[in-house]
Formats: sequence, C-alpha cells, structure tokens
Amino acid sequence: MDGGSAGHYNPRTVEEVFRDFKGRRAAMIKALTTDVEDFYQQCDPEKENLCLYGFPNERWEVNLPAEEVPPELPEPALGINFARDGMQEKDWLSLVAVHSDAWILSVAFYFGARFGFDKVERKRLFGMINDLPTIFEVVNGKNKVRTSETNHSNNKSKSNTKVRVSDSHPKYLKGQPKEEDDELDEDDEEEHGDTLCGACGDNYASDEFWICCDICETWFHGKCVKITPARAEHIKQYKCPSCSNKRPRPS
Repeated sequence: MDGGSAGHYNPRTVEEVFRDFKGRRAAMIKALTTDVEDFYQQCDPEKENLCLYGFPNERWEVNLPAEEVPPELPEPALGINFARDGMQEKDWLSLVAVHSDAWILSVAFYFGARFGFDKVERKRLFGMINDLPTIFEVVNGKNKVRTSETNHSNNKSKSNTKVRVSDSHPKYLKGQPKEEDDELDEDDEEEHGDTLCGACGDNYASDEFWICCDICETWFHGKCVKITPARAEHIKQYKCPSCSNKRPRPS
C-alpha cells in the first residue's frame, strides 16, 4: 500500500509515530465526514472484502487488504462494505469509525514495539494520542462532550470577540490580523483554547477561520469543511457534514 507499508515509512521516535497517527486519523475522519458521499459509493457491497486505509499524508483509500501474510503493518477491519446496506448509514459510519480507531492505535503501538519504546515512551505516546478525540467521537459529534461547557459558554463570547454578519447568519469566527489587536488574540486563545475542531480535532487558534454547526453546535475550521468566510456570509443555517448526512437510507 502506498504510504501504508512499514517498508516505505518508518517513524522511529515518539513524535514521529504521533505525527504518523495524526495523519492517518485525519485521513479517516475526512473519509467519514467531508468525503462521506465518495466513501459511501466506493464501499460497494457487490465488491470483494474492502478496507478503509488512512495514510500519514492524510490521504484515504478504500482497497483490498494487503496480500502479504502476515502483513507488514496491522490491517484495518476487513469487509466494511458488506454491512453498508444492512444498516442505517449513521450506524454503519459509526461502526467503521470504531474499527478505524482500533486500527490506527494498533499501528502506532506496532511502531512503538518495533522500535523498542520503553515504558515511559509508550506512556507518553498514549498520552499524546489520548488528548485527541477519537474518530468515533468526531464522526458522531461527541467530541464536544469533553468541551461542552467550553462550547456552550463560548458560543456567545466568540460571537462578541469576532465578527458576525447578523443573528440570521451562522456562527463563525474570522481571524484578525495580529497588528490590529495582539492583546485580543492572546485573550481569545486562552479563553477558547480547549475548543476542538469537529473534523481534524485540533485546538482553536485565533488566526484561523472557524464556523459552528447550527444543529450540533460543533465548531470546525473553515478549511476542514470547505467553507470560506465569504461563503459563510451567505449561509443562513450551517449544517456540518455529519448533520447533513443524518438521513435514513432506504432498506
């Protein structure tokens, strides 16, 4: 597999393994959220056993499992396409998300074992991983549970510290140039630093454009959901990819 084989990519330090983990995680989150329609279509139940792969370069791929036995890396869940039409789409995506979490965790600790991480290094690696919401949490909008108090208390304050078009428009934040108000940016970072992007899981930063889903009240980087500040001004009610795709599939 391109980018997925241990023969092609060998992270050797805790930081490198964590970077590998974040890249694979971001790729699989993209497949299950912003690229979900494409992912759904590729998981044709009429095809052979298919797997969802996430690569360190944040690219995802639906493909057949590796032919090597045993494979060079742990393999993701096999046959995800077979369950697609027998479940509600939301439940099926949640199932794939759980298996994806298990897979990227196994890959990270495979590298840790292969390169002899000691107890301290393994603990540090797990701590770094555990600070991020799981793929399952992101796909189901549950990552906001960790910061629900922050999100609910910050929705109003974010609107006050950053530009909003009007109350009829979606909640969004537009990064301010540093020369305008450095002190405001510093205060904003401290106040909202625990808020996580519902797509990539990264923390809030005042120099980036953010938008909030009016349905689940989860915040996203504009770039992660392909919304620009100009486009946001013309959206009366913003629905994130997960909320947009919460519809029953015909049985």
